[in-house]
Amino acid sequence: MERFSNMKQVDLVALFNEMTLDEKIGQLVQLTPDFFEQGGEITGPVKEWELDSEQLSRVGSILGTQKASQVYNIQKEYLEQSRLKIPLLFMADIIHGYETIFPIPLAMASSFDEAIIKEAARLSAHEGTNAGIHVTFSPNADYVKDARWGRVMETNGEDPILSAALTRAFIEGYQGTDLAKDKNSLAACVKHFIGYGAAQAGRDYNTVDISDIEMYQNYLPAFKAAIDAGVKLVMTSFNTIQGIPVSGNKRVIQKTLRQDLNFEGVLISDWASIAELVPHGVAKDGYESAELAFDAGVDIDMMSDSYLSHLNLIVNAENLDKLNESVLRVLNLKNALGLFEDPYRGLEKDSLDKKTIDGLRDSTRKIAERSIVLLKNDGILPLKNGQNVGLIGPKATSQDILGAWSWMGQNDKAISLADGLASKSINLSTLDFSENENITDEYIEKAKKLAKELDIVIIAVGEKSDESGEGSSLVNIELSRKQDRLIQEISKINAKTIVIVFSGRPLALSNINEEARAIIQAWFPGSEGGNALANILMGDANPQAKLPMSFPRSVGQLPNTYAQMSTGRPKKNDNKNEKYISQYLDELNTPLYPFGHGLSYSEFTLEHITLSKETMTRAEAITVGADLKNISHIKGSTVVQLYLQDVVAQVTRPMRELKKWSVETVNAKDEKEIEFIITEEDLAYVHSDLTQRADVGEFKLYLGFDSQSAMYIGSIHLTD
Repeated sequence: MERFSNMKQVDLVALFNEMTLDEKIGQLVQLTPDFFEQGGEITGPVKEWELDSEQLSRVGSILGTQKASQVYNIQKEYLEQSRLKIPLLFMADIIHGYETIFPIPLAMASSFDEAIIKEAARLSAHEGTNAGIHVTFSPNADYVKDARWGRVMETNGEDPILSAALTRAFIEGYQGTDLAKDKNSLAACVKHFIGYGAAQAGRDYNTVDISDIEMYQNYLPAFKAAIDAGVKLVMTSFNTIQGIPVSGNKRVIQKTLRQDLNFEGVLISDWASIAELVPHGVAKDGYESAELAFDAGVDIDMMSDSYLSHLNLIVNAENLDKLNESVLRVLNLKNALGLFEDPYRGLEKDSLDKKTIDGLRDSTRKIAERSIVLLKNDGILPLKNGQNVGLIGPKATSQDILGAWSWMGQNDKAISLADGLASKSINLSTLDFSENENITDEYIEKAKKLAKELDIVIIAVGEKSDESGEGSSLVNIELSRKQDRLIQEISKINAKTIVIVFSGRPLALSNINEEARAIIQAWFPGSEGGNALANILMGDANPQAKLPMSFPRSVGQLPNTYAQMSTGRPKKNDNKNEKYISQYLDELNTPLYPFGHGLSYSEFTLEHITLSKETMTRAEAITVGADLKNISHIKGSTVVQLYLQDVVAQVTRPMRELKKWSVETVNAKDEKEIEFIITEEDLAYVHSDLTQRADVGEFKLYLGFDSQSAMYIGSIHLTD
C-alpha cells in the first residue's frame, strides 16, 4: 500500500463555518461499508434505503470494516467526492481482540487485575489500528446479575466497583495517553448507557425497570469511571428507563449523562435504536423518532435513516445550536485522532510481522491462564507426567473456543484443548467429536469403553460461541441433557473425572457437581485457549482466577448477586424447618459457587489480621493488615478480598459488598504482609435524594478469598 503525506492542520472553526445544513447532518450519520459496495460486519437488523452519491459524500462515519484495504478504498473514494474533505471515522466491535482473540471480557474479569485488562486492550488496539479502525465499541460497562442474558459474556460481572476498575483499565489500554500521536491507539466507546443488563427475564432488548437508587448505586459507577478516564464516546442502550427508551430519553441523557456524570464527548446510538423508537411505541414514524433522539441529545445515528431523512426538517433557528454542538463533538473527535492531518491513520504502518503476531498470541495465552477458574479440585489436579488420560466430549477437539464478538478471529487458527494437551508428557487418548455431531448413544458407549482403560478422563463440554452474546438469551442455563448424561455415565465407569466447561456465561452446574472430581471453568478462552488449559491441567500454570459472577444452583435463583439485601425476614442458617423467612422451599439461597470463588494448586491462609483503629473521622483512614501465607509447596497467586457491611443506613444496603481486593503472589512456604486502606469514600452510598455520602455509624468488615467464606474481622465506626 502506498504511503501518504500528511495534510496541513485544519482550522476547525473555519471548516465548520463553511458547512451547509446537509453537510452538518451527514456528520451525524453512520453506515456500514455495504453502502460503499464493500462487505462488512452486520450486528443488527438491516433496512435498505436508497442513498445517492451526494448523500454518501456527506456521511460522517462507517462501522464494521474488515480489512485495511477496505478502509483505504472507502476513505479515498469518499474524500474524492466530498466537498470539504472531512475524513470518515471508522468504527468496529473490537471487544476481546481483533484477529488475535483474547478470552471474553467476563473471563478476563476473573483475573481481578487491571493490568491484564489494560494489556489486552492495548494489544487489541494495536492490531485493530493496523486494519484502519479508529474507534472500538468497547468496553461494555453494563451491570449484570442475570446469566440468562447472553451479553454477560462481554461485561465485567456483577460487582460495580470491580467493573469500574476494569472499565477504567480498558479505556487506558485502548486510548493510551495521546490518540493523535500514538497511531496504535483507539478511541473507546463505553456501552450501553444505561440499564441494558437489567433486561427483564434476561431476554435481550426487553423492558428495563429499575429505581433511581439502583441506577445510581450500581449501574452508573463503571460509566463514571470510563468518563473520568477520558472515554471519547458513549453508546445508548436499546432498553427503556422509566418507561422511555434511552435513545429518546432526554432526562437520562441530559441530566444523568451530561450533567451528573459530566460527559462532554460523542453520544452514539446503538444499531438502529433511534428508528426502534417506533416499535417501542413512543414515536409514530421516522420523523418523530429523529425528533425525540435529537431533542434528547444523541449525536450519531447508527444504521438508520432517521437523521438523514428527517433532521433537515427538524432543525430550525431555535435548535440550531443543539445541532452545531453535536457536529462539533464529532469534528473534535476526528481532530483528536489526527484524521485531518492523516485521514489514512494507521494504514501507513507495516503489516504485523510474525514476531509481533507470535508475541500477541503469547500474551493471549498468558492472559487466558490468568482467566481460567478452577471451581473444584479434590486433589486430582494437576495431572502427572506419564498418566493415561482420556479426552472426550463435544469441546475436546473443538476450535470453537473464541466466543461471541470475535468476528475477525478465525476458528481454524485457534488451539483446541486436544492440540494443547498433545504436546504434554501424558499418554493422551482422544475420542474425536465432529462439530456438527450430537452426543449419540454410540458415542457414549465408545466413551465408556475408553474410560474403563484410563487413569483419568477429561470431559470437555459447554456452549457453542453463538449460544451466548447479543441476541443469545437462554431460559435454561444448564448443560444440555446429552452433555449431562455423558458426564453421569462416564463418572459411573471412571470415578477420576475432570470436567472442563466452555461458556460465555455462568452455568447451573448442580447436576454434575457431585460426579466430577474437578471442574474447570474455561469460559471462551481465545486463540490460545487449548495451550492455556493444557498448562493449567499439567500445573505448568497455577490457577488463580476468581469468579466475577456467581454460579447459581438453579436458573430459578436468577437474577442474583452476592450483594444481597438483608430483607425484613432474612435467612440466617440452613434450617429448613423455618417457614416464614426469605427462602426457597426446594433450594438453598446461596449460589453453587459464589462471586470471588476460585481455587489454586497452592493453599493460602490469612493470619494476624489487624485494624489500625476502630474509630475514624471523615478526614481519617483505617488500615486493615494481614499476613498472607502460602502453606503449600507450590508458588501461587490469589486474590484477597475485603468486604464491608453498613449496619444501619438510610436505605437498605447489601449484607456484603466488595470494597478492596489485591492480587498477590507468594512463594512456597512463604508469607507476605498485605494491607487495605479504608477512607470515608469507601463508606459512602447513594441516598434517597441520589447524593452519595457516608453516614456516621458502624461498619462490619470481612476478609477472605470469596464473598461467601470471607470471615468477619471486626467493626469500625465513622464519627463526625
